[in-house]
Parts: sequence; structure tokens; C-alpha cells
Amino acid sequence: MGYRSFALVAPLALAIGFASSAPEAADLSAGKEKADLCTNCHGEVGISQIQETPSLAGQPDLFVQWQLIFFRSGTRKNEAMQPIAEQLTNEDIRNLGAYFSSLSPPRPAEPDDQPALTEAGARIAAARRCASCHTDTFVGTKATARIASQREEYLVKALRDYKSGVRSGGGMAAMADVAYSLSDDEITALAHYLARL
Repeated sequence: MGYRSFALVAPLALAIGFASSAPEAADLSAGKEKADLCTNCHGEVGISQIQETPSLAGQPDLFVQWQLIFFRSGTRKNEAMQPIAEQLTNEDIRNLGAYFSSLSPPRPAEPDDQPALTEAGARIAAARRCASCHTDTFVGTKATARIASQREEYLVKALRDYKSGVRSGGGMAAMADVAYSLSDDEITALAHYLARL
């Protein structure tokens, strides 16, 4: 972890109490109840039906927790998310992370009406070494997002936000480095490929 990434993460880790030696166990039922705040945008079972809004079902527990921490602290900006995240306690965040990670992930986008675009996206993912962080199957791990089967237009938005510097938070340096050199056509192809995994 570089100094810049550590400088962002260390104070937040202390703020949520991740440094404690005995973290409390998450409560899935409490997470499900608290997730009522999330369903209008992210879907009843964490599968979004709204353009440019990510599905949360099947996301790694720590990824969900860190994003909520970033929203709550204002490190990551979003007009809809910040007021919600500011209301969440550390316990709420633990419970939401556990709940969303327990849900079945979305199914791959279909049909694949542009197989050549999918093939191009696969080549870009390999060339940019996306699997080195997001795993070989792109399902994410720990604090790294699941990008397989994510909404295609959301992936486009996220990559553009990383490229422009609009999005910050965990993994910002690595993602900005990857996204900065991507052309718009490459972003489109990569999102198309990942949404179909």
C-alpha cells in the first residue's frame, strides 16, 4: 500500500474501530432491516433496476463497509448516499456489509448482442490486469469490488469517474492509474464484457 493510500485509509480505519482486536459479529437480520433504506435505489434484494446505480448483492463484505465509511466521512461524494451514510453507526455498517455479501449476485447481462465488443473487453481486462485485484473471476475479495455481472452503464460511469478523478476512496490510486489511459471505446468494451460474466 502506497503512502497516499495509507494516508486515506488509516484514519478511517481507526474511526470505525477496525483496529480493535475483537470486532463484533455482524447481525444479518439487523442488516436486512437496515437495508430497507437501500431498496429504493439498489433493489429489493440488492439488484439494482436503476440506470447508473450499482447492484450490491454479492459484493464482498469489506467492500460494502468501506464504501459506506467513505460516503459517511465525505471522502467519496454522492448527493443521495451521503445523507443516508451519515445516519449509520459502525454496527449498522458491519451488518449491511454482511447482509449484502450474503445475497445472490445479479445474473449476467444478456443477450450478448455484440460478441466482438465482449472479446475486445476481455482483451482489455487481461492487458490492464484487472484480475490482479478483482480476482480471476472478477467477483472481488475483501475490500475490492465484485465487477462481474454489475450493471453495464454503471461500470461505464465508475470507470469514467475514476479516469476524471471524480471518484475517490479505496483503491483510488490503482483505479485512477488503470482508468486514466483508457479511451472511451475501451471503457465501453470493458464494461460490456464484465457485465456479461
